[in-house]
Amino acid sequence: MPATRGLLRMAVPAAVMVLGGCTTLGPEFSAPQVPWLQGWTGGAWRTLADEAPRGTQPRDDEWWRQFGDPVLDQLVAEAQRLNPGVRTAGLRIMESRAQLGIAGSGLYPQLQQLNAEALRVGSRGSDGNGTGFWSGGLAFELAWELDFWGKFRRGIESADAAYFASIAQYDDVQVLVAAQAASLYATIRTNELRLRIANENAAIQQRSLEITERLFRSGNDAELDVQQARSQYLGTLATIPEIESSLRQTRNALCVLLARPPDALPELQGGRAKIPEARLETIVDLPAELLRRRPDVRAAEMQLAAQSAQIGISEAALYPSIALAGSVGLSATSIGSPSTTLSWALGPALVWNVFDHGRLKNQVLVQDARFQQLYEQYQDVVLRAARELDDAASSFAYTRAQVGILRDAVQAARRSLDIATIQYREGLVDFQRVLDSQRALFSAQERLVASQGGVVQYLIAVYKAMGGGWHAGRSWPVLDDATQATMGERSDWKSLLKAPLPPPSAEFAPPSTSQPP
Repeated sequence: MPATRGLLRMAVPAAVMVLGGCTTLGPEFSAPQVPWLQGWTGGAWRTLADEAPRGTQPRDDEWWRQFGDPVLDQLVAEAQRLNPGVRTAGLRIMESRAQLGIAGSGLYPQLQQLNAEALRVGSRGSDGNGTGFWSGGLAFELAWELDFWGKFRRGIESADAAYFASIAQYDDVQVLVAAQAASLYATIRTNELRLRIANENAAIQQRSLEITERLFRSGNDAELDVQQARSQYLGTLATIPEIESSLRQTRNALCVLLARPPDALPELQGGRAKIPEARLETIVDLPAELLRRRPDVRAAEMQLAAQSAQIGISEAALYPSIALAGSVGLSATSIGSPSTTLSWALGPALVWNVFDHGRLKNQVLVQDARFQQLYEQYQDVVLRAARELDDAASSFAYTRAQVGILRDAVQAARRSLDIATIQYREGLVDFQRVLDSQRALFSAQERLVASQGGVVQYLIAVYKAMGGGWHAGRSWPVLDDATQATMGERSDWKSLLKAPLPPPSAEFAPPSTSQPP
């Protein structure tokens, strides 16, 4: 229509002139600096890294495969796909994608009001004669707020950063779940070995009890030896239910991690009572690089970037908003000769909260204070990450050194028991020496198993502190097919549910696009 073409001829040049003078308020975000990080050598982690074998490639992306245990590989893969925490983190990514779409829509004209009506009006007199007519109308109003101060662009920047923060949080959950699955699996195998050792020692002590009972009945031994043997045997038996209870609780915890109801885990039947073993692979990253790439550190940085953009949004509210407003209407009636009328209007609009300056100014301060809070939280996240890495590395190194000593202690305790048993049978020593040797063997074996399990646990903690284990999650869909189908039937998600995540090699900075992913 000529009227519509005229409206466009007026709107487009006006928009171009106004947009040409646009600016973007608020600070430009830059990655936060951690002054001490560049000079930090890594502490115990650096010593551990120097001792790591050379000539192999680092495998912190799927570090659990170094244990060479197919059951562990299966459990970690299942946990990373089915764990409720992982699924919830994936849904937060969907939420962030939708929020990014909301932020991007601010750059385009908005339909503010749509009115439609149809009326039939009539009257009838006492003589039975009546009159009537109909009328109808359709009208809508549009407003296009120009992004003169960068409010909408800052909103997109904030939504972009929040989107990438949700991805980093998803990665962080993958790291935690992989470490928890491996840790629970190692605990199960450790408790299985503890249970076997307790049963073996109970069998040894039961034979000693039977010997003392036979000697007592024949008059060759005192009742004291019998009661001491029985006390030690029963004390060892009493540790078995405790271990079995801990074993059952750990299995239940692993079931819940796998999104299963508490029950037996059939896949654990193979490899019973065998603690997984692995060595620390080559470490090539510097401490600063290692900590900055951790998902929780990346998430904290992206949250800081999102808040930085909020400062610009609040600053834009201090200035007038400039918009192009227009309306188009179509009306028709049957009164007189039927007619149709088209009406339109176009003009600029300016809104400025001049008398609300104090509230708006303080809103800027609120956003700035929140930014500074997140900055301090970021510093704390990096500090805690460094501590976690150093604690895990030192614990791994010390416990690994302890294992060799305890192996020698177990051998000495076993040899001591053999000698004490022989000498007791020959009448060279009393039964107390046998009891002491049995007690020492059981204690040494328990400490050795605990240390062997500790080595595995601290090695897992090292890889967790390095932030490894999230890469695999980037290769499969964020949501499973059933969830995608359910959400797709409930709401019009279009392609947002199926959009892949960026590859691990992608930069983790907010993209400069105004379109949702």
